[in-house]
Amino acid sequence: MVNFFIERPIFASVLSIIITLVGAISIFTLPVAQYPDRMSPPMVQVQANYTGASASVVEETVAAPIEQEVNGAQD
Repeated sequence: MVNFFIERPIFASVLSIIITLVGAISIFTLPVAQYPDRMSPPMVQVQANYTGASASVVEETVAAPIEQEVNGAQD
């Protein structure tokens, strides 16, 4: 199939232009109006300080329990 397009570069160019035009035209026909303008995923931000602790201690004693509780939270 590659040889077909190598031997016929004009056909390959016309085909790529047609595919591009069909794609550009189809963008305007997509039903995007039914979706809201902005969709933001649910986000939670938690800040915790543990003065004098190393990163691994904070991860084990603070971050992991908070992460488990937040992941189990319902709406």
